[in-house]
Amino acid sequence: MTQAPTVVAEAPVAESQPPRVEFHGISKRFGATAALTDVSMDLRSGEIHALVGENGAGKSTLVKILAGVHQPDAGTILLDGTPALIHGPAQSRALGVAVVHQEPRLFPDLSVADNVSIGHAPSGLAGSINWRAMRKAAQALFAELDVEFDVGAPVRGLSMADQQLIEIAKALSVEARALTLDGPTASLSAHEVARLSASVRRVRD
Repeated sequence: MTQAPTVVAEAPVAESQPPRVEFHGISKRFGATAALTDVSMDLRSGEIHALVGENGAGKSTLVKILAGVHQPDAGTILLDGTPALIHGPAQSRALGVAVVHQEPRLFPDLSVADNVSIGHAPSGLAGSINWRAMRKAAQALFAELDVEFDVGAPVRGLSMADQQLIEIAKALSVEARALTLDGPTASLSAHEVARLSASVRRVRD
Protein backbone atom coordinates (compact mmCIF):
# COMPACT_ATOMS: atom_id res chain seq x y z
CA MET A 1 0.00 0.00 0.00
CA THR A 2 1.42 3.40 -0.97
CA GLN A 3 1.75 5.87 1.86
CA ALA A 4 0.41 9.41 1.55
CA PRO A 5 3.00 12.18 1.16
CA THR A 6 4.57 13.55 4.34
CA VAL A 7 4.95 17.30 4.85
CA VAL A 8 8.20 18.72 6.23
CA ALA A 9 8.14 22.44 7.10
CA GLU A 10 10.99 24.90 7.56
CA ALA A 11 10.91 28.30 9.31
CA PRO A 12 7.28 28.69 10.46
CA VAL A 13 6.07 32.25 11.01
CA ALA A 14 3.49 33.92 13.26
CA GLU A 15 -0.12 33.06 12.47
CA SER A 16 -1.53 36.62 12.44
CA GLN A 17 -2.37 36.31 8.74
CA PRO A 18 -4.32 33.50 7.06
CA PRO A 19 -2.20 30.86 5.31
CA ARG A 20 -1.17 31.73 1.78
CA VAL A 21 -2.55 28.35 0.63
CA GLU A 22 -4.88 25.98 2.50
CA PHE A 23 -5.90 22.48 1.43
CA HIS A 24 -8.94 21.05 3.21
CA GLY A 25 -9.93 17.42 2.64
CA ILE A 26 -8.51 17.16 -0.89
CA SER A 27 -9.23 13.82 -2.58
CA LYS A 28 -8.53 12.70 -6.13
CA ARG A 29 -9.08 9.40 -7.93
CA PHE A 30 -7.95 8.22 -11.35
CA GLY A 31 -10.29 5.35 -12.16
CA ALA A 32 -9.87 2.73 -9.42
CA THR A 33 -6.71 4.39 -8.06
CA ALA A 34 -6.97 6.78 -5.13
CA ALA A 35 -4.15 9.28 -5.69
CA LEU A 36 -5.11 11.50 -2.73
CA THR A 37 -7.47 10.86 0.15
CA ASP A 38 -8.59 13.65 2.52
CA VAL A 39 -5.36 15.69 2.39
CA SER A 40 -5.26 18.85 4.50
CA MET A 41 -2.31 21.23 4.98
CA ASP A 42 -1.47 24.92 5.29
CA LEU A 43 1.28 26.84 3.49
CA ARG A 44 2.16 30.13 5.15
CA SER A 45 4.11 33.07 3.85
CA GLY A 46 7.79 32.77 4.73
CA GLU A 47 7.76 28.98 4.99
CA ILE A 48 9.35 26.24 2.92
CA HIS A 49 7.53 22.91 2.79
CA ALA A 50 8.71 19.63 1.32
CA LEU A 51 6.37 16.85 0.23
CA VAL A 52 8.20 13.61 0.92
CA GLY A 53 7.01 10.18 -0.16
CA GLU A 54 7.59 7.22 -2.42
CA ASN A 55 6.55 7.11 -6.06
CA GLY A 56 2.78 7.07 -6.30
CA ALA A 57 2.22 8.77 -2.93
CA GLY A 58 0.37 11.65 -4.62
CA LYS A 59 2.99 14.42 -4.45
CA SER A 60 2.74 15.49 -8.08
CA THR A 61 -1.04 15.11 -8.05
CA LEU A 62 -1.35 17.64 -5.22
CA VAL A 63 0.98 20.03 -7.05
CA LYS A 64 -1.03 19.67 -10.26
CA ILE A 65 -4.26 20.38 -8.39
CA LEU A 66 -2.78 23.66 -7.12
CA ALA A 67 -1.53 24.37 -10.66
CA GLY A 68 -5.01 23.84 -12.12
CA VAL A 69 -3.95 20.83 -14.21
CA HIS A 70 -6.28 18.53 -12.23
CA GLN A 71 -9.43 19.37 -10.30
CA PRO A 72 -10.03 17.62 -6.96
CA ASP A 73 -12.95 15.22 -6.61
CA ALA A 74 -13.56 16.55 -3.10
CA GLY A 75 -12.18 19.23 -0.82
CA THR A 76 -11.51 22.97 -0.82
CA ILE A 77 -8.54 25.21 -1.63
CA LEU A 78 -8.21 28.63 -0.01
CA LEU A 79 -5.76 31.33 -1.12
CA ASP A 80 -5.11 34.00 1.53
CA GLY A 81 -8.26 32.84 3.31
CA THR A 82 -10.52 33.03 0.26
CA PRO A 83 -11.97 29.86 -1.36
CA ALA A 84 -10.57 29.39 -4.87
CA LEU A 85 -11.84 27.29 -7.75
CA ILE A 86 -8.82 26.70 -9.99
CA HIS A 87 -10.08 25.51 -13.38
CA GLY A 88 -6.83 25.63 -15.34
CA PRO A 89 -3.16 26.62 -15.34
CA ALA A 90 -3.87 30.14 -16.64
CA GLN A 91 -6.26 30.79 -13.76
CA SER A 92 -3.76 29.35 -11.29
CA ARG A 93 -1.09 31.77 -12.55
CA ALA A 94 -3.56 34.67 -12.40
CA LEU A 95 -4.20 33.82 -8.75
CA GLY A 96 -0.49 34.10 -7.99
CA VAL A 97 0.50 30.43 -8.04
CA ALA A 98 3.74 29.67 -9.89
CA VAL A 99 4.76 26.08 -10.59
CA VAL A 100 8.22 24.96 -11.68
CA HIS A 101 7.71 21.54 -13.25
CA GLN A 102 10.26 18.74 -13.12
CA GLU A 103 11.01 19.38 -16.81
CA PRO A 104 11.40 23.17 -17.24
CA ARG A 105 9.13 24.67 -19.88
CA LEU A 106 11.41 27.24 -21.51
CA PHE A 107 11.92 28.35 -25.12
CA PRO A 108 15.43 27.09 -25.93
CA ASP A 109 16.12 29.46 -28.83
CA LEU A 110 15.15 32.58 -26.86
CA SER A 111 17.48 34.35 -24.46
CA VAL A 112 17.45 33.99 -20.70
CA ALA A 113 15.91 37.48 -20.38
CA ASP A 114 13.27 36.67 -23.03
CA ASN A 115 12.21 33.57 -21.10
CA VAL A 116 12.01 35.42 -17.79
CA SER A 117 9.85 38.22 -19.20
CA ILE A 118 7.82 36.33 -21.78
CA GLY A 119 4.19 37.43 -21.72
CA HIS A 120 4.91 40.59 -19.71
CA ALA A 121 7.96 42.22 -21.29
CA PRO A 122 8.38 45.96 -20.56
CA SER A 123 7.15 48.12 -23.41
CA GLY A 124 8.89 51.00 -25.12
CA LEU A 125 7.85 53.52 -27.75
CA ALA A 126 4.84 52.67 -29.91
CA GLY A 127 4.28 49.42 -28.00
CA SER A 128 7.68 47.96 -28.87
CA ILE A 129 9.62 45.86 -26.35
CA ASN A 130 12.11 47.74 -24.22
CA TRP A 131 14.94 45.23 -24.56
CA ARG A 132 17.32 47.13 -22.29
CA ALA A 133 14.76 47.33 -19.48
CA MET A 134 13.94 43.64 -19.93
CA ARG A 135 17.60 42.60 -19.58
CA LYS A 136 18.08 44.91 -16.60
CA ALA A 137 15.03 43.47 -14.85
CA ALA A 138 16.25 39.91 -15.45
CA GLN A 139 19.70 40.76 -14.08
CA ALA A 140 18.10 42.22 -10.95
CA LEU A 141 16.11 39.03 -10.37
CA PHE A 142 19.20 36.83 -10.66
CA ALA A 143 21.08 39.16 -8.32
CA GLU A 144 18.24 38.60 -5.83
CA LEU A 145 18.82 34.85 -6.21
CA ASP A 146 22.59 35.42 -5.92
CA VAL A 147 23.32 33.62 -9.20
CA GLU A 148 25.07 34.89 -12.33
CA PHE A 149 23.68 34.53 -15.85
CA ASP A 150 24.42 36.04 -19.22
CA VAL A 151 20.82 37.16 -19.67
CA GLY A 152 21.38 37.76 -23.40
CA ALA A 153 22.49 34.17 -24.06
CA PRO A 154 20.07 31.54 -25.40
CA VAL A 155 18.66 28.99 -22.97
CA ARG A 156 19.62 26.07 -25.21
CA GLY A 157 22.51 24.12 -23.68
CA LEU A 158 22.02 25.32 -20.10
CA SER A 159 21.98 22.69 -17.36
CA MET A 160 18.73 21.50 -15.78
CA ALA A 161 19.65 23.33 -12.56
CA ASP A 162 20.16 26.61 -14.45
CA GLN A 163 16.85 26.18 -16.25
CA GLN A 164 15.05 25.69 -12.95
CA LEU A 165 16.60 28.91 -11.62
CA ILE A 166 15.30 30.69 -14.72
CA GLU A 167 11.84 29.29 -13.98
CA ILE A 168 12.10 30.64 -10.40
CA ALA A 169 13.12 34.05 -11.76
CA LYS A 170 10.04 33.94 -14.03
CA ALA A 171 7.87 33.37 -10.95
CA LEU A 172 9.50 36.28 -9.13
CA SER A 173 8.99 38.52 -12.16
CA VAL A 174 5.21 38.25 -11.82
CA GLU A 175 5.29 38.48 -7.99
CA ALA A 176 3.89 35.00 -7.42
CA ARG A 177 2.28 34.50 -4.01
CA ALA A 178 3.09 30.79 -3.86
CA LEU A 179 6.02 29.06 -5.57
CA THR A 180 5.84 25.30 -6.07
CA LEU A 181 8.67 23.11 -7.38
CA ASP A 182 7.66 19.64 -8.57
CA GLY A 183 10.50 17.15 -8.11
CA PRO A 184 13.18 19.83 -8.55
CA THR A 185 16.16 17.74 -7.40
CA ALA A 186 15.41 14.55 -9.34
CA SER A 187 18.12 15.06 -11.97
CA LEU A 188 20.54 17.35 -10.12
CA SER A 189 23.96 16.69 -8.63
CA ALA A 190 24.60 17.25 -4.92
CA HIS A 191 26.26 20.60 -5.71
CA GLU A 192 23.30 21.71 -7.86
CA VAL A 193 20.85 20.67 -5.14
CA ALA A 194 22.73 22.83 -2.60
CA ARG A 195 22.73 25.77 -5.01
CA LEU A 196 19.01 25.43 -5.74
CA SER A 197 18.19 25.09 -2.02
CA ALA A 198 20.14 28.26 -1.25
CA SER A 199 18.22 30.17 -3.94
CA VAL A 200 14.88 28.90 -2.64
CA ARG A 201 15.79 30.09 0.86
CA ARG A 202 16.60 33.55 -0.54
CA VAL A 203 13.16 33.64 -2.16
CA ARG A 204 11.64 32.63 1.19
CA ASP A 205 13.54 35.38 3.03
